[in-house]
Amino acid sequence: MFKGANTKTIFVAFLGLGIYSGLIELLIYFESLSDKPAITNFLEGIWYSTVTVAAVGYGDYVPYSPLGKAVGYVFVLASIFLYGYFVSKLTNYISNLNENKKMGFNGTKFTNHTVILGWDYYSKVVADQLVQVGQSVAIITTKKENIELINEHFHNTKNVFVLYSEFDNYELLRKANIHKCNAVFINSSDDTQKLVHVLNFKKEFAENDLQYIVTLENSDLKDTFKSAGVTFPLSKHDLSSKLVASYIFEPDVAEFGEELLSYANNETDNDIKMYMVIEENPYLYMPFNDAFYDLKRKYNTILIGISKAKDGKRILIKNPEHEVHIEAGDYLLLICNGKNEKNITSVFGIEEGIVHK
Repeated sequence: MFKGANTKTIFVAFLGLGIYSGLIELLIYFESLSDKPAITNFLEGIWYSTVTVAAVGYGDYVPYSPLGKAVGYVFVLASIFLYGYFVSKLTNYISNLNENKKMGFNGTKFTNHTVILGWDYYSKVVADQLVQVGQSVAIITTKKENIELINEHFHNTKNVFVLYSEFDNYELLRKANIHKCNAVFINSSDDTQKLVHVLNFKKEFAENDLQYIVTLENSDLKDTFKSAGVTFPLSKHDLSSKLVASYIFEPDVAEFGEELLSYANNETDNDIKMYMVIEENPYLYMPFNDAFYDLKRKYNTILIGISKAKDGKRILIKNPEHEVHIEAGDYLLLICNGKNEKNITSVFGIEEGIVHK
């Protein structure tokens, strides 16, 4: 009957309007029986009820008859009820706004960010590293209790957005701006779930060329995940075992390698940086070796490799033996400390990291 409307709400509204009109009619009738009626018509009744319910109380229209005053009490009590009702509704509305914001239901405007599915200690370490290099991170968790922990951990940064959602609720997941992110790091509980998530995400966000990073419990599944479209399938155990073996056999190499992989916390720490070559880069079209010597001489920075795009994929050339020229769209890999990083960023005219197109 009432298209697009709540029938119950409309019924209550008409019922309330009927009771209100009836009360005014009673007020006028009771006042007409008085020796000096002050409220004699419907408009005066509306005016009296309005100023009474609004707690203004001008006093220009007041009932004199006992029964008229009884109706006036009804309006006074109604005003108390209405104020309580609206204050309660306003409180609930504000509470819901805060809850929706806390749960991430209002969404984020992050772009070129990293989306992390799943929250545990491993996700926390990854997120910490990304935030320290100035990257924005959207964290999606299926557990409400994690929301408070994540917000408390990152309370001093605006680069972290948290969303409470199941991993298969794609409409809600879009609140994290997945279609505009750089990479999706899937960190769910087991490898089977990760594979299912990858396949579903590839289907749901097929129009977006997203990078997928997955950490595997079983390193034998690397080829399977690559075939499914995962850009970087990594094995936690392979990485940790290689580092442990290196500490046993070549401890100084292992220590240096671990330092290079982590974020430079101060100006003396070394770190491997990755910069995209843009038109403003002074080393554009320069031979790799010439750029190597110039970077070392001017900025005490070591150029260790170059990544070139070919057939939609990047090919990493580590310490090239033959002549390689630097071209726009390439990525340069460098070792530099925190002090020289600022100079390199300024000279290259771009921040480090992958640039999402």
